[in-house]
Amino acid sequence: MTDLGMPTVPSQTRKELAGGVEYAFGGQHFDAPADLDIKAAAEAATAPLSVILQVTKRCNFDCSFCSETLQKPDPTLDQLDTIRQNLAGVGRVFLSGGEPMMRRDFGDIVDMYHPHHILAVPTNATKGLEHARRITGKIAYANIGLEGPRATTNRVRGNYDLVMPGVRALQEAGIPLALSAVVYRSTLSALPFTVQIADVLDAGKVKFIMPLRKGNALDLPDHEFITDEEAEDTFTRLKAARSEHQWSPALRLTTWTPANEGHMICIEPDGRAQAWPVYDGKDLFEYLGNVLEEPVSEIWRRYRFKENHFSKYLGRSIHTVGQGV
Repeated sequence: MTDLGMPTVPSQTRKELAGGVEYAFGGQHFDAPADLDIKAAAEAATAPLSVILQVTKRCNFDCSFCSETLQKPDPTLDQLDTIRQNLAGVGRVFLSGGEPMMRRDFGDIVDMYHPHHILAVPTNATKGLEHARRITGKIAYANIGLEGPRATTNRVRGNYDLVMPGVRALQEAGIPLALSAVVYRSTLSALPFTVQIADVLDAGKVKFIMPLRKGNALDLPDHEFITDEEAEDTFTRLKAARSEHQWSPALRLTTWTPANEGHMICIEPDGRAQAWPVYDGKDLFEYLGNVLEEPVSEIWRRYRFKENHFSKYLGRSIHTVGQGV
C-alpha cells in the first residue's frame, strides 16, 4: 500500500515463460514472436500455458448458459496446496468456479497461489466488496461475466445491480478488469453496449464466447445459437464500431471450430483434469488425470490437444483485435 492508502501497481509488466512465450500483464495476454512454430513450441513444452482450477462449484447465480450444474464438495486448503505443488510450471491459473469468491477463504487461496503463478479470477463480482482489498496486487486481472446492459444481463446471467457494486470495488482497489459475455442471437444488439461498458471501466479486453450445449444451455431454444459465419460477421461489425468510437478494450471472439477443440484444461474441485470442449467426448470433457495424485507434466504428456492449446492462448485460432488474449 502507498502512503495514501492506495494499492501499489506491480512494476513487472511482462513475464518470460518457456519456448519464447511471455505474459504481458498490461494486455492480459500471452505473447510470442509472429514466426513462432506453434506446433514445435507446444510439443517442446512440459506444462500448459494456462489452466482453469475450480475452487468451488457453488454459485449465487443460475446463468442460462451454465455448464457447471453438477455439484461437488469444495476442495480443502490442504488439497488446494497439493494441487498447487502439482501445477508447477503452469504459467497462468484461473481461480474459477462456480463463483470462486463464494469461498470465505478465497483470500487465503490467492495468497497460496500468487507467489507461484500468474492468477486471473473469472467472477460475477457480487462478492467483490468482500475480497477486493485482500487480493489486490496479487491477481493479474478479474474477468467479469457481463452480457451488457441491465435487462440483457438480468435475463441471461443474473442480477446486474448486484454485479456492478462489486465491479466498482475491484476497480477502486486497483485490480485490472476484463469482461466476458456469452453470445446469443437475442443478445447481438447488446454487444456494442458491452464494449462501451468495458471502455468506461477501462477494462483490458472483452471476450465473446459462443454457448455450448451442456448443463443449462440444453434448455436454450435452437434459434439462440448463431452460426460461425454469423459470429464472424458480428465480430467484423464490432471491430468497425470499436474503431469508429475509439473504444480501448481489446476484443476476442472464440468459436467452437476444430482448431479450438480441447484447448482448455479444466481442473475440477476433486482434482480431475479434463480437456474441454471435446466434441466427441462425454459432456464435452475428456479425462486426463488427477492433479491431486500426479504432476501436471504427466497430464500434459498424455494431452492430445497441445497445439490447439497454444494456438488459442496465443490468439492464433480465435478472432482478435487489439492487444490481449
